Amino acid sequence: MHVSQFFISTQKEAPAEAELISHQLMIRAGLIKRLGSGLYTWMPLGLRVLRKIENIVREEMNNSGAIELLMPAIHPAELWQETGRWDVFGPQMLKIKDRHENDFCFGPTHEEIITDIARREINSYRQLPLNFYQIQTKFRDEIRPRFGVMRAREFMMKDAYSFHTNESSLQETYQLMHKTYHQIFTRIGLEFRAVSADPGAIGGSGSHEFHVLADSGEDAIVFCPNSDYAANIELATAQVPQKGPDEPTTEMQKIATPDKKTCADVAEFLNIPLQQTIKTLAVTANDQFYLLLIRGDHQLNELKVRKIPFLSEFQLANEAIILQETGTLPGYIGPVGLNTCVVVDQAVMGMSDFTCGANEEGFHLTNVNFGRDFKLPDHVFDMRNVIAGDLSPDGQGELEICRGIEVGHIFQLRTKYSETMKATYLDESGKTQNMEMGCYGIGISRIVAAAIEQNHDQHGIIFPLAIAPFQLVIVPIGMHKSELVKTIAEKLYQQFSEAGIEVLLDDRNERPGVMFADMELIGIPHRIVVGERGLKESNVEYRARTDETSQAIPVDEIISFVTNKICTS
Repeated sequence: MHVSQFFISTQKEAPAEAELISHQLMIRAGLIKRLGSGLYTWMPLGLRVLRKIENIVREEMNNSGAIELLMPAIHPAELWQETGRWDVFGPQMLKIKDRHENDFCFGPTHEEIITDIARREINSYRQLPLNFYQIQTKFRDEIRPRFGVMRAREFMMKDAYSFHTNESSLQETYQLMHKTYHQIFTRIGLEFRAVSADPGAIGGSGSHEFHVLADSGEDAIVFCPNSDYAANIELATAQVPQKGPDEPTTEMQKIATPDKKTCADVAEFLNIPLQQTIKTLAVTANDQFYLLLIRGDHQLNELKVRKIPFLSEFQLANEAIILQETGTLPGYIGPVGLNTCVVVDQAVMGMSDFTCGANEEGFHLTNVNFGRDFKLPDHVFDMRNVIAGDLSPDGQGELEICRGIEVGHIFQLRTKYSETMKATYLDESGKTQNMEMGCYGIGISRIVAAAIEQNHDQHGIIFPLAIAPFQLVIVPIGMHKSELVKTIAEKLYQQFSEAGIEVLLDDRNERPGVMFADMELIGIPHRIVVGERGLKESNVEYRARTDETSQAIPVDEIISFVTNKICTS
C-alpha cells in the first residue's frame, strides 16, 4: 500500500479529555475518531488492527471446534423479560421502541438470544455438545464513558455460548476455551494472566478473567510467582494463619485519642504499628445490627461480605443507628462492652494486645484481647482484600499484586438461563433435562487499547507484529527529487509485496522527520530508509521499532534480511 493511496491522519496533540496513553495515541495516530460520548469511528489504520485481532480470534475459535453465527444486535424485550434481566440489568441497557411501540434493546450481551436458538433447534442429547460464537457490536450505556475504546459505549466483542448434557461436558469445553484463550492472547503478542473471578451480572458459577498486564489497568490482580495461583483482588484469598493469638501481656487501658478517628491516625498518635489496630465497621442487614472487625491495615472486601448468607444485603449503618447501638460516633466504635453480633475477619483471630475503639468519643482501648476483654466472635469469615506479602493459599510462596486490563472472561453458566427459558433436551432414557451452558467473551476493540497500554514509548505505539496495521514501512528520502531513490523504493515495495509482506510505502512529499515521526507514532514494527547517501554504497538503512539505532544492509540482501526477521518474530 502506498500512503498516497491510503488514508493516514496523524495529530501532534491529543485531546485534553484523553487520560490514558492508549486513548491519546489512538487519536494521535489516527486509528479512531470520536463521534460522540463513548462512540468512535474506526479509521482505516485502526480497522486493519481490529480485523487482525478478529482473524486471530476467529482462527483459534474455529480450531477449537466452535461454530460461528451472527445474531441480531436489536433484541425484543420479551426474551429479556423471561429471565428477569429486563428490569435488573440496569441503566447500561439501552432500551428503544419501534414504530408500533414494541419494546426492544440494543444488545449488551446475548445469553437470552442464544438460549432461544438452542431451545428451538436442540432436542436430543445426540446434538450436544455445541459451541456457537459470533463477533459483533455490543452497546452498553456507560454512565461515564472514558479511556477511549477501553470503556466505550459501543464496542466489538467475540461472545461464545456452549450447550451440554451434563456438568462434566461443560467442564471439558470450559477448559478447552481456557486453553484457546491462552493461544489467542499469545498469538497476539500480549503479556497476560488468567485469574479466578466473580461471574458478576452474567451469573453462573465458576469464571476466569484474562488480563493484559499494564500499570494503567483498572483491576488489581493477585498472583503467586512460584505457582499457577492467580485471582482477581475481589476473589483472592491468603493462607489462614495457623497460629492463634498470643497470651495477653498487660491489662487493657483506655487512652484519650482526641480527634483520632481512623486506624492510621490512632496508630501514629500512639506510635504503634497500624497492623496492631482493629477497624470496626457497623453495618445493618435484614434489620439487624452487626460489627465487622478487620485489621487496621486491611480493606474490607464487599464482595466477600455479600457472600456471607446473613450479610448478603448489608449496608453501612448510618450515624443515628450507630449512636443508638453503641452510644458513640463513627471512629470510636469497638467490640468491648457491647451485646451485639460480632463478625471477625480470619486475620484478626491471630491478633492479641490490639487497639480498638472504646465506644466513647475521643477514646480508644489498647492491649485488648479476645476472651479476656470481650466475648469470642460469633462468626469468623474471610472478609478482606489480600495484600502483597500474604502467604499464597496453595502454600507456594508470598502473594504479589499487579495491575491488569480485562480483555476476556469465561463463565460456567450451568442452568441459569436454560432453566428459566426452558431450554431442554431429551436424554438417553427419553427424560427431559435442562442444558448446561458456558459463556466465553473477548473484548476485540478493547484489546487494541490494552496492547497499546502495554507496548508504547515516548515516540508512540509499538504494535506486536501480529496485529500491526503493516509489518514494514519503506521511507524514501527525497523520492520526488531522486529517480534512483524512487526506482529502488518502488522495486523493494514490489518485491516485499510479492514475498507476502504487508508493506507500506511512504511516498508523500514530506520532510524525513515528519515521515519518521508518523511511522513511529503509528507503531509499524520494521522500517527501511532508502536514501541517495546509502545507495551510493549500495545500502539501505534498517531499523526495528524497538531498536535504538539503524543498521546499514546491502540492497540485494534486504529482502531476505527483513523477511527472516518477520518470519522468526
